[in-house]
Amino acid sequence: MRRRATRNKRDGKRRESVLLPFGTESSVPSVTALVFSRLAPAEPTPVFETYWRFAAERQEIFFKRWRGEAPPWTRDWILERHKFTNAYRASDRASQFLVRHVIYSGSQDIREVFFRTILFKLFNRIETWHLLEKHLGPLLALEFNVDRYDAVLAAAMEADQRIYSGAYIMPSASRGQAKYKHRTHLELLHRMLGDELPQRLADSCSMQECFERLRAYPMMGDFLAYQYTIDLNYGPVLDFSEMNFVVPGPGARDGIRKCFRSLGGLTEADIIRLMADRQESEFERLGIPFKTLWGRQLQLIDCQNLFCEVDKYARYAHPEYVGITGRTKIKQMFRPNLTTIEYWYPPKWGLNDRITAGTEIDYAYV
Repeated sequence: MRRRATRNKRDGKRRESVLLPFGTESSVPSVTALVFSRLAPAEPTPVFETYWRFAAERQEIFFKRWRGEAPPWTRDWILERHKFTNAYRASDRASQFLVRHVIYSGSQDIREVFFRTILFKLFNRIETWHLLEKHLGPLLALEFNVDRYDAVLAAAMEADQRIYSGAYIMPSASRGQAKYKHRTHLELLHRMLGDELPQRLADSCSMQECFERLRAYPMMGDFLAYQYTIDLNYGPVLDFSEMNFVVPGPGARDGIRKCFRSLGGLTEADIIRLMADRQESEFERLGIPFKTLWGRQLQLIDCQNLFCEVDKYARYAHPEYVGITGRTKIKQMFRPNLTTIEYWYPPKWGLNDRITAGTEIDYAYV
C-alpha cells in the first residue's frame, strides 16, 4: 500500500525520522512489551528499532543525493563518516552500472547476458570492466578466451592496479600453475558456459533452484550463489520475484543476532521474511516516514542487506550488543563520489517512468 506522508494526529506536527548521533538521548520510546508480543516467538532488542530508523535515514540520504543536494546529507555522525550500502541493493553504484551498462547494454541473448553478468560480478569493480573493454573490445561469450582475459588482468596486477572490489572477498580454488587467483575465476566462468548453465538456469522453476545450480560449482558458497542469483534475476535470464527466496549471509547473521535476543525457533531466513512482511506496520508504529523506491517495497534481498549494514552501524550505536564475529570497528570510511548516477532499474520492475515523472514523496509510508 502506498501512502503520502501525513501529520501526527496527536499534535498536528510532522514527525521527522532523524537518527541521533551516538551518545544522545532519543525522544522516541525504546522497544516495548507490545513489540515483543507482536513479534512472538522472536524477542527483539533495541537494535531492532534501530534497524528501521537506519533504513529510513539511509533512504533519505539516497533521495537527497538524487535531488542533487549538497552534503552533508545527514546529522548522524556514524552515517556521515562511514560507508554503508543503500537501503535498496539495486541502488548501489555497482548494481546500477551492472543493470544499465552490463546487463541491458548489448545482446539480450541469454548466454551473452549470463556471461557479461558473471564476468562483471566476479570482480564487482567498474574500473575492471572498463579495463577489459579497453583492451579486448566488446566482451562477448562467443569470443571469450581465458588466456587473453588473464593477460590483461595479470598486467594490471603487475602495475599494482586493483581488479577486485572490496565489497566482499572472492574465494579461489587451487591456482595450480596460475600466478594470480583471477585465472581460477575466469576458468570457472568458462566451465559454466561449457556446461550450458545459462540455459539450465533459464529453465529453472524457482529462484531456489537457480541458487542450487550455482551453488554446485566450486568457489560458490551460499553467499555468492545467492548474490549471483539476484544479479541474474535483474536481467532476462531469470524472472522471479525477489520475495520468493532468501539466503542469510554472514553479515546478516550478525545483524540478526544483534536485533533479536531469541529467534524463538524461527530460522534466520524466517526472520528476514518477517521483516519484509512487517515493514509498513513497523514504520507506521514507530512514526518513521520511509520513502520506498518509487513504490517498490523493501524486498527480501534488501532486508537481508540491511541486517548486514545494521550490524556495522550497531558497532558504534549499540556496542553492548556483540555479533557472531565480535567486530567492533567499521573499516570503510565514507568518501563521497559526486559522479552523477541516472538511476535506472530493471524495466520489468516498472520504476523508470515513475522516476522520470514523479517525486519520491508520492511513494512514502507515514
